[in-house]
Formats: sequence, structure tokens, C-alpha cells
Amino acid sequence: MSLPNAPEVKLAIVGVSRDCFPIELTRARLAKLADACKAIGLDVYACKTVIENENDALAALDETAEVGANAAVIYLGNFGPEGPLSIFAAEFNGPVMACAAAEESKTTLIGGRGDAYCGMLNASYSFGLRDVAIHIPQMPVGLPDELAPKIKHFETVARVVLGALNLKIFGFGPRPQDFFACNAPIRPLYDMGIEVMENSELDLFVLYNSVDEKDPAIAAIAKDMAAELGAGNAYPDLLPKLARFELALMRFYEENIGSRSFAVFADKCWPAFEKAFGFVPCYVNSRLASRGMPVACEVDIYGALSEYLCYLASGVAPTLLDINNTVPNDLIKGADLKGATAEDLFMGFHCGNTPSCCMKNCSMKFQLIMNRLMEDPSKAPDVTRGTLEGQLKPGPTTFFRLQGNADSELVSYVCEGSILDIDPHSFGGIGIFAIPNFARFYRHVLIGKRFPHHGAVAFEHCGKALFDAVKLLGVDDINVPLPKSMWYEDENPFEVM
Repeated sequence: MSLPNAPEVKLAIVGVSRDCFPIELTRARLAKLADACKAIGLDVYACKTVIENENDALAALDETAEVGANAAVIYLGNFGPEGPLSIFAAEFNGPVMACAAAEESKTTLIGGRGDAYCGMLNASYSFGLRDVAIHIPQMPVGLPDELAPKIKHFETVARVVLGALNLKIFGFGPRPQDFFACNAPIRPLYDMGIEVMENSELDLFVLYNSVDEKDPAIAAIAKDMAAELGAGNAYPDLLPKLARFELALMRFYEENIGSRSFAVFADKCWPAFEKAFGFVPCYVNSRLASRGMPVACEVDIYGALSEYLCYLASGVAPTLLDINNTVPNDLIKGADLKGATAEDLFMGFHCGNTPSCCMKNCSMKFQLIMNRLMEDPSKAPDVTRGTLEGQLKPGPTTFFRLQGNADSELVSYVCEGSILDIDPHSFGGIGIFAIPNFARFYRHVLIGKRFPHHGAVAFEHCGKALFDAVKLLGVDDINVPLPKSMWYEDENPFEVM
């Protein structure tokens, strides 16, 4: 999968063999595994070096570097040498998965038995001794046709991890006084390997004004905006200003990406922004998100990161929404709630930053809440124009957050559910979310663990990849909605019974 502002995963499979087992057993099994991967459309490089000892581990590292591999699968074709294979994992410059060969037939259990089921135990112990983070599937021992889909899943996990480790987050403006939840510590981001470049709101204003109003690129961007909006282009006079802002952000990105390969933004978007710039930035934010470069509202640095990880895991444009309001019963009467109950429902809302490709219907409007605050409601809106509003596209969704908490510890949650095809009867970019078992999750995880009101949204089910990727990035506290048969740590059991 080729995505803008995202890494290309070059996957290598490295076979390992304990020297008291036939090396040809690993070679033959590795060839069959590579064929199984290619049969499901997965491009892999089967390493010619089979690791039996430390010198082989070094040779395999050289070979994978020569072919440009940035993710590796260690494949135990037989028992495998736990020391050399863990040295390879420790020294490889990228995410690593480990899996092993199952026995094929009763006819091969003497001359062709590999004992890799046993070898995975020793391998895991050796990974622990070297403190190497490894992705190990739920069922890591299998036949080629069983392992190939797990390796394909790892390709997605590797994309998320590589994107995070090569990411820079551009922040513009102080995080808002009225949104303390967005004022999260950034030290955990540096610990994870993510770069952060913080700038002032004034820097953003100077950046905007540095773009010549007569720059021909502005007219081209405005034309593209008009084509995207179609009949929803309610304010054609505003498009040149928005195009100038988009151009300013893109040029800043190009000039400041520095040592990193990918970048996202977290920008101050109100209340001073409107009076200085003369518009709201929401529509521009939506357009950058559609290119895999989300711009989080309210300088939500962790929100920008969470959106980006959703994008890498799903392969489609993400958004950032408030977990905003409850859903009236008369709005859902007789509706299919996709496995959720009425109390599990909520509306996900933001001013207008969701890409048009993720909307059922949309048009450019003005931000109603800001308009109440900043403008005379008896007059036509002016500086609060520029939102992209409408109903979110119905279908599968993943709601996700990676957060640095008040103790500077990384915590996360992952939920899967549906966006319902029901008119929310409200304003902004908004939709009704149905996530099974969300009501208790809201109380005991989101409130109980003090997560902020923003959540990143993927318009696909990608919770499995996000869970595995966040775990590989070193996050231990990953939360998911629990069924009623399971209690949360702080939950009163008499409430559930």
C-alpha cells in the first residue's frame, strides 16, 4: 500500500536454524512461506542467509540492509538458535516479528521434525534478556498458509511503528487555557522517538503573511477547493484566503521537515485566530488530513499523533472529534444500533475538520459556537466562516487515543464500532457512534483514567493493528471496552451484577 506522508514497508523474512537440525529444513520451509506470502499479494524478501550462529546474524543484517528492508520477520524453520536470532532482532533497524513453523505431516515426524514450537519458548526468553520489543502473533506457530496473513498484518503494524518513529509534530500556539486536557506532557513523545517542533501563534501569522497574495499557487489551490466543494461552496470569496493559508502550511512543512520523513500539525485555532486571520482554519485542516497530514485542533499534539496512527493503520483519511454529546431517544427509535445499546451511543463532533471523503454530505459553513462568541448574530458571519460541516459517512469505525497522562506515562485506548446512518439533526462535522459496551468504558476508562475529550477516528476497523503497534511502541496501558462478564479494575461489581 502506497500512501502519502507515510512509510513504504520493505519486509524481509529471515530463516533461523539450530545447528543440530538440518539447515535444509529451514530453507525449504522458508521458501514455502515466501510463496504463501506472495500468493496473498504480500511482497517479501526471503533472506538467503539462514542464521545458525552470531556470524550469520551479522551477515543477515548486512543482507537485509543491502535490500533496504525496514521490517523483518524472524522465522524459526526449526528449533532455532535463541542467542543469534535475538542478536539479529536487537540490531535490526526496524520493527521485528517472530513466528515459527508447524509440523506438516505424520510422515515427517522423524527425519523432518523441526521442534520450532519448543524453540519459540527459548526465543521469547532471549528477546526478554536483551530487552528487545518483538511482535509475536496470537498463534505464532503455523503452516505457511496460516502464517502469511499474520505477516501481512505485521506489515500494517510495521507501517504504524515506522511512521511514528520518523515523525515530526509541528505545534503552533500555546495549548488553550480552557482545554487543560490538551496540555499534556511531551517528554513521552521524545522517549518514543518522535520529534516535536513548537512555535508561537504569532509565528503562524507571520508565516501566513509571508505568502504573496498574488502567488499563482493560491489560485490553483482555490480552484481545487471549489471543485472539491461543488454545490457546497457557500463562500467563494473566502477560498483565496484559505488557499493562502494552506500554501503557507505546506511550505512550512517542506522547509522544516528536517531529519524526519513525515510530519503532522497541531495548531491553535481559536479564539484569537479568527480575529487575526479573518477565517477559521477547519476546511484547510480537513484537506491536509485527506493527504495523510492531519492538523489537530486546539494544539492537541497527542491528538495529531493519534490521527496519524489511525491513518497508517487504516490507509484512509482520519479525523479528530470530541466525544461530544448523548443521543436523544427519539432520534434512534427503531434504528439498528449495530450491537450497541442506546446508552452506548454518543455523537462525535468537531467544528468542521473532517475530510470531505469521510462525509456523507458536506458544505462550507460558519462556526456557530465561535459566531456566538465573536460576532453579532444579527449580521452575516464573517471571521467565523470556513468550516466543513455535515453528516459523517456511515460505516465501520475505530475510535483511538494515545496520550501522555499527568504522570508523563503513555496510555492508550482502542474501540471499534459503527457510525450510524442517522441524521444527527445538529451542526458541525458530526455523526452518531455506536460502540458496543461503550457506556461502562466511558466511565471507567475515559473518565476513570482521565483521557481528554478528543479522540482520533479511523473510518475502518483497524483496532487490531493499532493495538499491536502501540504495544510495540512500548505502551503497556492499552484499554478496550469490556463485556459485562468482565469488570474494570475500579468498577463496583454490584453495579454489573
